Amino acid sequence: MTAHHAPEEAARPATEADLPAVVALVGAAADEKRDQKGGPLWFRRERRQGAPDAELKAALTADDHEVAVGTLDGTVVGYGLVRAERLGDGSLLGVVDDIFVDPEARAVGIGEALMNHLIDWCRAQGCFGVDSLALPGDRHTKNFFESFGLVARAIIVHRPLD
Repeated sequence: MTAHHAPEEAARPATEADLPAVVALVGAAADEKRDQKGGPLWFRRERRQGAPDAELKAALTADDHEVAVGTLDGTVVGYGLVRAERLGDGSLLGVVDDIFVDPEARAVGIGEALMNHLIDWCRAQGCFGVDSLALPGDRHTKNFFESFGLVARAIIVHRPLD
């Protein structure tokens, strides 16, 4: 009789060897978000506009960024990117620019492991808080962030002029 193996989910700092998997996830995340309410403008304004591999490689070695990967049995199935933003008063705000888990690997704790890793990194940098962005109507992302204590602090409104 073989012992049942429970899948092991984890989060860790990304390495250069992880970049191909992370670049693929960046594309999948953008494709998913583009189709949501508010997504077309997000795609034009907030998403990574440069070559993601070069941008992520630079973030790997930047002191004010952390790129993390979420793994399932050692395979990269998610990623997160956070940065420490220096505000006008000199304080640091953690900004989670990206957090994404492959849809096939969701609901097993990888997103939670990633978010905990990013929040721990923010604490270690001396950030006073953490911000991120959820599109309107994306209840899953909003609920996910709220489970970590992130709540709405501003609402951005928009009117198309065409």
